[in-house]
Amino acid sequence: MDATDTPTLGALLRRADLHLRLETGAPDSLERPVRWVHSSDLADPTPFLSDGQVLLTTGTQFQGADATSATDYVQRLTARGVAGLGFGTEVVRDGIPPELAAACREAGLPLFEVPYRTPFLAVARANAEAIAAEAFARRTWALSAQRAIALAALRPDGLGATLAELARQLGTWVGLYDAAGELTREHPPGDLDADSAGAVSDEVAAVLRRGARAASALRIAGRPFTLQTLGRGGHLRGVIAIAAGELDQEGRGVVTAVIAMAGLAFEQHQGLSRARGALRAGLVQSLLTDDPALARRIARDAWGPLPSAPIVVALTDAVVARSDGLAELLELRAEERHGGLFFGRSDDGVVVVLPANERHALDEASERFGARIGVSEPTGYDRFAAALGQARVARDRGVEPVTTFDAVAASGVLSALGPDAPSLAAAELAPLTAHDAVEGSRLVETLRAWLDHDCSHEATAQALGVHRHTVRTRLALAERLLGRDLGSFATRAELWAALRVQRA
Repeated sequence: MDATDTPTLGALLRRADLHLRLETGAPDSLERPVRWVHSSDLADPTPFLSDGQVLLTTGTQFQGADATSATDYVQRLTARGVAGLGFGTEVVRDGIPPELAAACREAGLPLFEVPYRTPFLAVARANAEAIAAEAFARRTWALSAQRAIALAALRPDGLGATLAELARQLGTWVGLYDAAGELTREHPPGDLDADSAGAVSDEVAAVLRRGARAASALRIAGRPFTLQTLGRGGHLRGVIAIAAGELDQEGRGVVTAVIAMAGLAFEQHQGLSRARGALRAGLVQSLLTDDPALARRIARDAWGPLPSAPIVVALTDAVVARSDGLAELLELRAEERHGGLFFGRSDDGVVVVLPANERHALDEASERFGARIGVSEPTGYDRFAAALGQARVARDRGVEPVTTFDAVAASGVLSALGPDAPSLAAAELAPLTAHDAVEGSRLVETLRAWLDHDCSHEATAQALGVHRHTVRTRLALAERLLGRDLGSFATRAELWAALRVQRA
């Protein structure tokens, strides 16, 4: 299947009708592909040669006063990438010059004898015919492989059968990963060791995160792999991984046919997924009525029972909600936990319903897709709407990838004030802070201590280490500067909140 799978020098030497005889050359060097056979007696024929060619010569360049050095000649050929040198004997001289044989042996360049009865043209024609035969065989194989793959696509599990046929035709491992990066099919099963499988999965995940259509190659423990994305840029549907390096034109054609079929199968699956997604979103809206009867009945027929109460309701951020990969992952986990997970899109994220003791499934979604997720307190379906509200608050105010409402609630109501709260608090207390700055008074400190000690003058005086009459005097001055009645509960509450925001 490799791009270098062409006739070799060894194959030429084994042709009995050519009567070629190997003079020098290691066995591995004879398996190098021969792309063409050229003949020349020039002292330096390298401008007319290219990598992988075999050169034939009669040796006239080694005769006379201007004879070419065999060592220099061979060095030029090896530097050019010539695959082998054939010497035509009994034309200019009998036998191969010993100095040429020694130079080829030193440089590792295969050298063979072409006897007088074998025309150079016969050697060139034999190689050309072998190349043509190989090309014809490859085209025949490609047509046969594509026909077998097309027939496989008609089977009940068309996609799985297609991939199995591709693996058989290429004689290697083939794996299919979905949009969540999960290996959903592989042929032959278990062919990869754990380390290789993990490395391929990591590369697939990186390709899916980039979101662009691409083909990529990697090498794991000396084994080459090729990855090819499925779907269009920004909406990748999966990745096909093949345990093979660069394929030739025919091999690429076969793989392209499979990718087209897999892409079509995924698009058909996507249409079904959109319908299922719309049904899931409708069930979420039904659950928001706090009456789960309708949702239970439909979910049971479509996917299985809803998770048993007590449940937690989770909500992802809106950006990751548009990820096909997240839906694929949740669909897979829902199938694994029959009745243990339900999800559906809402207006501002994906709603996930889980038993209260199985929140760990959310960590995987957050880690894989960078999702920010809020989680409600344990509750029943009769308080589903309130639980979704808790999840939204936890998501929007949380600093962790997955934040529970309990953690957010512990910070109190004032922590939920908007970004304008510090400015409003500073404006509310400005008369007191300005007076303290100019006069060196302690009005803000006194007001805070008074409110913290339930407006007790005695307790405030003890906390500040002053007389209670000093506290009364300071509070009276603060009341005048603020223009507010400190005897009013509403005024006290607003000033206490301003001081709390200022301290935070």
